[in-house]
Amino acid sequence: MADILIYCEHHEGAFRKASLETVRKGADIAGELGGAAVAVVIGAGVAGLAAKTGEYGAAKAIAVESDTLKDFTVSGHGQAMAEVAKKIQPAAIFMPATSQGRDLSAALGALLEAGCAGDCTEVSVQDGKLTVKRPVYAGKTYVTVQFNSAPAIVSLRPNVFPTGEPEAGKTAQVENMDVAVTPRETVKEVVATGGGKKELTEADAVVSGGRGMKNPENYKILEELAGLLDAAVGASRAAVDAGWRPHSDQVGQTGKTVSPKLYIACGISGAIQHLAGMRTSKCIVAINKDKEAPIFQLADYGIVGDLFEVVPSLTEELKKVL
Repeated sequence: MADILIYCEHHEGAFRKASLETVRKGADIAGELGGAAVAVVIGAGVAGLAAKTGEYGAAKAIAVESDTLKDFTVSGHGQAMAEVAKKIQPAAIFMPATSQGRDLSAALGALLEAGCAGDCTEVSVQDGKLTVKRPVYAGKTYVTVQFNSAPAIVSLRPNVFPTGEPEAGKTAQVENMDVAVTPRETVKEVVATGGGKKELTEADAVVSGGRGMKNPENYKILEELAGLLDAAVGASRAAVDAGWRPHSDQVGQTGKTVSPKLYIACGISGAIQHLAGMRTSKCIVAINKDKEAPIFQLADYGIVGDLFEVVPSLTEELKKVL
């Protein structure tokens, strides 16, 4: 009952960065509870991949291998995780708060009739109980949640918890577990978009543009800056609604939540729903010609000026030092 079960999301034979962050934090919390971190990897031919979770603190890894589960579905992976949880009886189940993790955590809460806290930015053990901190009201405030029953289901915001340095060569003990699942849906086709683009939620730096970009062609100046910084390119809801960028680039309450080391907002006024998706960034730089724009209230550094002059100048200066 003191173990932490950790769902590990993977893609094309590699773990998502957010999954490794979750394994590391899960291992820390399991140690405080007197238990072990148990990683769960679901898919086809994943036993070898599962062993690698040991580099990030997992003592044991459970490989649930089935052709039926090679593609993620909420019902299939939800049933598989629920069956593993019933056998292991963990104190908590951790997963990254990705699109996949958000869906899965809610499904598990229903299947196990368990308490669920999503998008957590702090996790600790207080008075012997698992305690988490998570945003509410579009990120305007935070609540502290303490679980009184097990298993607690917790999703962790990506880019908030460090992965630490991997312990090269250390492997987790792998157990293959068969579970009976009857998925209610089948993946017929996966359409890849934005090949080669950095994932917004995992990037250390994000350069975002809003309505002030004026048209989609102007995003090329942000893409050039992002290339220098090894950053992902994001967008406000206004830019997405205008058809300038795909929804996958949207940062905000109805898009993605990001917590990079550096967030550069270009031509973004700072609507509440946008701030909800980036306010936990470590350093925020705002570029806007309106000195009264709400984004400046949150920014660590603000530049009042025309982004079409500021961004190219910034790019040229960075080229001299990078």
